[in-house]
Amino acid sequence: MKRSLLILLVGCAAFIGAIVGSIFTMKFITVDPTYKSIEERQNLKLTNYRIDTASQISSGINFETAARLVTPAVVHIRIVYGGGKFSLNAIDSYLNPHAQSSGSGVIISDDGYIVTNYHVIEDANSIEVVMNNNQRFFAKVVGRDPSTDLALLKIKARNLPFVKYGDSDRITPGEWVLAIGNPFDLNSTVTAGIVSAKARNIGILRDKNQLQIESFIQTDAAVNPGNSGGALVNLNGDLIGINSAIATATGSYSGYSFAIPTSLVKKIMDDLLEYGQVQRGLLGVQIVDVSAALAEDQELDVVQGVFVNVVNEGSSAQQAGIEVGDVITDINDHSVNSVSELQEWVARNRPGQTVKVTFRRNGKELDVKAVLRNYDGSSELMKKGIEYEIEGAIFEDISYSKLTKLNLDGGVLIRKLTSGKWKKAGLQEDFIITHIDKVVIDNVNDLNLVMEMKTGGVLVEGLFSNGEKGTIGMEW
Repeated sequence: MKRSLLILLVGCAAFIGAIVGSIFTMKFITVDPTYKSIEERQNLKLTNYRIDTASQISSGINFETAARLVTPAVVHIRIVYGGGKFSLNAIDSYLNPHAQSSGSGVIISDDGYIVTNYHVIEDANSIEVVMNNNQRFFAKVVGRDPSTDLALLKIKARNLPFVKYGDSDRITPGEWVLAIGNPFDLNSTVTAGIVSAKARNIGILRDKNQLQIESFIQTDAAVNPGNSGGALVNLNGDLIGINSAIATATGSYSGYSFAIPTSLVKKIMDDLLEYGQVQRGLLGVQIVDVSAALAEDQELDVVQGVFVNVVNEGSSAQQAGIEVGDVITDINDHSVNSVSELQEWVARNRPGQTVKVTFRRNGKELDVKAVLRNYDGSSELMKKGIEYEIEGAIFEDISYSKLTKLNLDGGVLIRKLTSGKWKKAGLQEDFIITHIDKVVIDNVNDLNLVMEMKTGGVLVEGLFSNGEKGTIGMEW
């Protein structure tokens, strides 16, 4: 009887332990987010957050509140550019150091999503995120967009301080703003200035398809190298822009800086979060600003707006009835007086969405509805596929039950190896990859994201089939 009771107790304890272990693992494992909008997540976590009062700051100007709220959520990003063979030899690393640079980033969700500039992490082999309190994480790139100079990173952490989106459409020239970042490796630097202008195009971005968007907020807050990717906030502490560039002949601050407006940041971040790439809606026109000279030459009855030079064959604009010589004055009832303004208002929409285009033709004002298309002429959205075969190795995700037994939060199993870089490096079938260059790998999607940006030496960590931990350097 006692023997039966003992067996029953042991069985119950094992069952309860398995259940608790599974719950623990499911609680802490990083999976794809259930939300598709960063702003949705922010509003969920900040249901009692004060409203955006960008234009309602009292006469007693106070920079301290915004600085105190935002500084903990602005991070220092350190980049290593890999090259050559990976080495576990500290002396070799010292004698052959990798090139390094740094910038800033802004935490925009409590569960570890960070926005920064594309040029900060471009060609990076390793991305280290250093918090205001000196906590360190290695980040993976969720997605990037050279056409807007934005990138979305993810670190494995919870309950982080973050900056709430503000309304960049409401800011006005003359309004006070703060720039917060890490210039010259000086952590948590706060500078103040005013909004000098909006929708500035300064001709610094390049895109292979000529789809770059420059509609910067111009300020006179001091911004220097290292500030890139940092926060531009109003005095309420709301994010109104991501600092990206300076006007300078010396490489240092010379009076003006430029930030990507949050109105555009929000859309790009949600695209990268949900699809892994930007969903760019296009009208399909070639345009120039209307000037007094152009208005006289073309006998226009307006001196502001955007003049249509070319309408692409089969484009959204052509289907809507827009013609060469039309002057576009509004997108969705918002005035557009420059190419940069039009590009920004159109770029806030995805392919398949409809925009209202208002334009002048022969002295008359007309409205049309245009269904936007992507670069390939389709109105469909595209999502990056998950590849399970990479360079001669077949990978698969690991079940929660197996992760629990192995006491792991996540990992990727090498199911099969053929000739290729993984096998050449000494990796084996049934090896479980848990980290790549110190970045946590929870699933095959993580592996895709991390390996996409790798060059040179790569450090692979995980478990062999016998349960022993392994660290292997490989050439990528």
